[in-house]
Amino acid sequence: MRRFILDPNNPPKMSKEARARLDAMTDEEITAAAESDPDNPPLTDEELERVRLARRVQSVRARTGLCQRQFAEVYRINVARLRDLEQGRTQPDSAMLAYLAVIAREPEAVERALREDEKASV
Repeated sequence: MRRFILDPNNPPKMSKEARARLDAMTDEEITAAAESDPDNPPLTDEELERVRLARRVQSVRARTGLCQRQFAEVYRINVARLRDLEQGRTQPDSAMLAYLAVIAREPEAVERALREDEKASV
């Protein structure tokens, strides 16, 4: 067996024949072919939800422009927990989802509140 590493800057190209075969297939035929592939089974509803939640966490952080370490530090989230959430290894609970929603909408207000809380506790 040979290992294949995909180059994102140079994705493989479909031959004209392969493209013609794919274009001739109906959506149902494409779905049936994908579902019958033993090497790439379709995701379950649970797996899709895990991916959706991971993308949600990633997108909130991406909008701030911060790396994982910076985001975790600024918003007081354990960096290992943040990584697990972004990679779909764990799922955010309702409190984390609410916190992320507030960060997404009002990141400066959250930062200000956390700074003021830090000053008050010193």
